[in-house]
Amino acid sequence: MTQSVPPPSGLRRSQRAAGKRSSSPASKPAKTTGRPATNPPRRSPAVSVRRLLRQWGRSLNAAWQVLHDLGEGRFPQGSLRKSPGQGATRSAAQRTARSVVSPQRPLRRASLAGPSLAGASLGGASLGGASQGRSPRQRTPGPASPGRSARFPQPRVNPSGSRPQRGKRQTAPRSAVRPASKSVRLHRVDPASHPSAARMLVVWGVLTLGAIGLTANLFRLQVLQADVLSSRAQAQQTVRLQPILPRRPIVDHQGTSLAVDRLVYMLYAHPKLFKKSKDEVAEAIAPILNQSSVDLANLFDEQDSGIEVTFGLSEDAADRIRALRLDGLELLPRQQRFYPQQDLLAEVVGYVNLDREAQAGVEYTQRAALERSNQVARFLRRGQDLVKPGEIPNYMLKQDDLRLKITVDRRLQQAARKALKQKMAEFSAKRGAVLVMEVQTGALRVMAIEPSFDPNQYYTYPMDQLRNWLLTDPYEPGSTFKPINVAIALEAGTVRPNDSFYDEGRIYIGPWPIQNSDGAARGSQTVGEIVAHSSNVGMVRIMQTLKPEIYYDWLAKIELAKPTGIDLPFETAGQVKKRDQFLGDPVEVAVTAFGQGFSLTPVQLLRLQGAIANGGFLVTPHVVEGLFDSSGKLHWQPQYAPPKQVFSRETAQAVLGMMEKAVEEGTGTPAQIPGYRIAGKTGTAQKASATGGYDNVARITSFVSLFPVEAPRYAVLVVIDEPQGDNAYGSTVAAPIARDVMEALIRIDLISPSKAPDTTVVEQ
Repeated sequence: MTQSVPPPSGLRRSQRAAGKRSSSPASKPAKTTGRPATNPPRRSPAVSVRRLLRQWGRSLNAAWQVLHDLGEGRFPQGSLRKSPGQGATRSAAQRTARSVVSPQRPLRRASLAGPSLAGASLGGASLGGASQGRSPRQRTPGPASPGRSARFPQPRVNPSGSRPQRGKRQTAPRSAVRPASKSVRLHRVDPASHPSAARMLVVWGVLTLGAIGLTANLFRLQVLQADVLSSRAQAQQTVRLQPILPRRPIVDHQGTSLAVDRLVYMLYAHPKLFKKSKDEVAEAIAPILNQSSVDLANLFDEQDSGIEVTFGLSEDAADRIRALRLDGLELLPRQQRFYPQQDLLAEVVGYVNLDREAQAGVEYTQRAALERSNQVARFLRRGQDLVKPGEIPNYMLKQDDLRLKITVDRRLQQAARKALKQKMAEFSAKRGAVLVMEVQTGALRVMAIEPSFDPNQYYTYPMDQLRNWLLTDPYEPGSTFKPINVAIALEAGTVRPNDSFYDEGRIYIGPWPIQNSDGAARGSQTVGEIVAHSSNVGMVRIMQTLKPEIYYDWLAKIELAKPTGIDLPFETAGQVKKRDQFLGDPVEVAVTAFGQGFSLTPVQLLRLQGAIANGGFLVTPHVVEGLFDSSGKLHWQPQYAPPKQVFSRETAQAVLGMMEKAVEEGTGTPAQIPGYRIAGKTGTAQKASATGGYDNVARITSFVSLFPVEAPRYAVLVVIDEPQGDNAYGSTVAAPIARDVMEALIRIDLISPSKAPDTTVVEQ
């Protein structure tokens, strides 16, 4: 039994390439039912990669052949544009070749591997094997490059020269037909008019220059400018936000809030967006703002947009304005510093301006402790400037509960301010102040100034009133400095506590007269009696026992011309004459003896008086205790200079006893408190005149007290500037204020009496 065998695959490809199918039964493959359809086998990734590389190699080979043909002067048909004179200059041979080829089927394929066109001459009138006596219907393969075949179709011409019949395709014998790869239709041009070497040089030159330029640009972008471009890209893709975090609160010694941050609103008006009239808008918001509707309407006429109506609106007021649903009103939230005690401790706490910049007090000096972390939070930017939420810093999610505690006690401050206001009103004083310091540590329990200011509305006060003159304005202390001079003389060893000096009531130092404030001559008096009766003449006699240079060195030792180092801003130091001037004129020593001719701040005087109470040590006055959390745990505490000993304990005790005698039987008797031992010293000094010398009317009165004497805990200083009246002295103005403050200290700190009541003394 015979079986029809299909022709070889090469023959089938030849038949398809020639476009003719055999009608012979022998040439047709036998019909078979075939195998059942199955899924084609899956190619492995390696096969797919090899296939892709093979196709890529063929594409590169084809591109190379195109470039080669361009160099040889062969172009794809239709790629050349006809010049204006091209048709007229065509050679006869070209016209003959076109007349032979064009009526028939044009050349279809050509090998890209070599310069020949498979034996077909485009310059003559014959093609292929026709010139060799072969049948024009037979197609013979021409020479081809290795591994590649090429064939050229022969003109469709019958042996008789007539046109072949339509629908019948004539092919060469199958044995002479080989499949060819994809090719392009070529058109030969005159090689003489297109030199191949120059064209190849230009093409390769352009490609080389392009590759060099691309490489150089890549090197510039990826190497030279890598850091700059990377940072620029990060800047474009990153949003940096610095949130406004609330400042830490400030509390007093008992934990009472003195300064806190709160959320308030700024109200802006944009009249051009009003849907209602300006008068209607003004009438609607006037009751909420507690302002006149007429003033608001006039304010809206100033400009079309961006009018600041008010600031510091509470959340309740902001909600009421939102409920009106008025177009053209804008509420902007912001953090505002709020001082609930108003003017009670303004000179200590200070204030923060509208730009949240600290301007005074501990708000200024303790900025590092009060301001929370100001780190910048970074977020990634998405398209259309949208922010992609990233990792939120912990300090933005959870805030600490630390509070800055100060040493001042609000209750004592309130009692001191009340007594101060009362006496100032009685004597029509210009200004006054009260200071209370713990003599062992330097902690200030009271710092009251009158008149003061409300830090919530600091902008409504004159600048001079915002200044803490207890730190910035030196003054001549007068008789309150006499205990310090006595301590210097005792420590220098030139006098002893029981030494006596003659008080004639008035003496002359050169041409300058010096006399007691009351003009009385008391005769021979001990050092203690001179202090008790505040004798100016007696003090001059005491300080004349020291050599002027030793006296001046002691003024430097007690740091009279240096600031105290208090933790409040803008402190100034005392002022002392230059050494040559002090040593060259004896009157300088005389006036310094009773507290004039130099100046110091009230805080400096309080520090020196504290050294008399604590055994001779200069401590640093301060108002900051540290940072505490809500449970009272200490997290940070400032470090102050260690105490400096300037007097011996014996000297300090001797001077303290003299000051106690001044309260018991001297000028300080108005400061007595039954049952308590109190040491003190009054002072009444003339004020320096702006034109030179001293003012005959203006004076400054003061009183300093140390108690309880048996174990001193507090130093109290009261200073009243320019009290009016003939009876305005330290004993009548300042001493009663100090007594009221000490009584408040006794009540608040529960200080026990130091001795039996006065009635017991009378019975004895």
